[in-house]
Amino acid sequence: MSKFELKLPRMGESVAEATITSWLKEVGDAIALDEPVLEIATDKVDSEVPSEVEGVLVEKFFKVDDVIKVGETIAIIEINGNGQKEHKPEVARERQPIAVQDIESDLEQPSVQLEEGIKMTKEKLVAPIFEAQSSDRFYSPLVRNIAKEEGITMAELETIAGTGKEGRVTKNDILDYVAGAKVGHQTTKQPAKEIAPVTVASQAPRTETEKERVATVSIAGKDEVIEMTRMGKLVAQHMVSSVSTSAHVQSFIEVDVTKVVQWRNRVKDSFEKREGEKLTFTPIFMEAVAIALKKYPMINISVDGDKIIKKKSINIGMAAALPDGNLIVPVIKNADQLNMVGMAKVVNDLAERARKNQLKPDEVKDGTYTVTNVGTFGSVFGTPIINQPQVGILALGAIRKTPAVIETSEGDFIGIRSKMYLSHSYDHRVVNGALGSMFAKSVADYLEAWDVNREI
Repeated sequence: MSKFELKLPRMGESVAEATITSWLKEVGDAIALDEPVLEIATDKVDSEVPSEVEGVLVEKFFKVDDVIKVGETIAIIEINGNGQKEHKPEVARERQPIAVQDIESDLEQPSVQLEEGIKMTKEKLVAPIFEAQSSDRFYSPLVRNIAKEEGITMAELETIAGTGKEGRVTKNDILDYVAGAKVGHQTTKQPAKEIAPVTVASQAPRTETEKERVATVSIAGKDEVIEMTRMGKLVAQHMVSSVSTSAHVQSFIEVDVTKVVQWRNRVKDSFEKREGEKLTFTPIFMEAVAIALKKYPMINISVDGDKIIKKKSINIGMAAALPDGNLIVPVIKNADQLNMVGMAKVVNDLAERARKNQLKPDEVKDGTYTVTNVGTFGSVFGTPIINQPQVGILALGAIRKTPAVIETSEGDFIGIRSKMYLSHSYDHRVVNGALGSMFAKSVADYLEAWDVNREI
């Protein structure tokens, strides 16, 4: 019998750790190859960790809600055969007594640990200002270090809403704050060296009045209290941050999509038979948006302080509703380089895996513009909130048959047309009304000029 170390796999360049949300297997359970063993959550997406071998789970090193790092051993699976070398996991090694040979080995190595210890001690002695400040809340060493480097005082840190366990401030929370996504106000940060020495008054615990800034909610005896999910809390935080960061302005335009409807009805059956994929309206709209973004590149931007970052790639986020009511935004990378067949396949794949919580962290990052289909739920139009750090989002309304005036060379007459509304929300700090409206009009013009004889 040999043992296999189940480690947290790499989930993308931007993901360094994850939180265990549930164990799908218990000690003693048999595990098949590629069978999920546990569920994890990052700040971007929830996913499962499958087993790379077939065997029996014999040991678990972490509990639910524990935070684990990429590459760290999560559990031990016992497998048959002698082909694999048995490794002692890092967690287990830390609990073993120090052997004589370990001491002898340490004596032969350069005193790197000693030098590192001296360096850390010097750093603590040089900048003890932030560390000396006390708080009722828990802050990880990483968060405290970022706050110290960015010149964020303890009083300022106390105002940051945490999205971590028990409301703790995570790395992303403080980075969002530093980037300017502050709730309710903007604060000018000063270098750490200019922070005034901490007085006794500043260390005094806050009063209940200072802690309870939000109006209290009364709960009657028959009211049901429902705890928000982890993802629900993240979405809520992002929405509030976006509204307080961007100056939201909306433009609305009505579009005649009769030609698009006719074309799709003509080709959808043959397309599904040939490609094995359904042809929905979504890839058609994504193609129109990608072309409009190429025409108006100043919509495909982000804001960094007083600088504008013009994105070279056109990565369109596709807002998708999850079964639990939450929202996730998988990203179609390089959307302008896909033809209709490729766009349909990517859209269907991302939508399907989003519903099953099988998206990878890299598949929900680096979006440069977002599209949300509010028409799926019967809405005619909407005023969507911008997905930071982007500057625009387009809502697609429901397609409806309506009476309309049709202009011809022989005169005007009334006819039945398929129409919908496009609702464009954009950041008025960097996108003026003319540009925001022209972009939406470009999408509409492309759809209205659709070639009903187009081959696919």
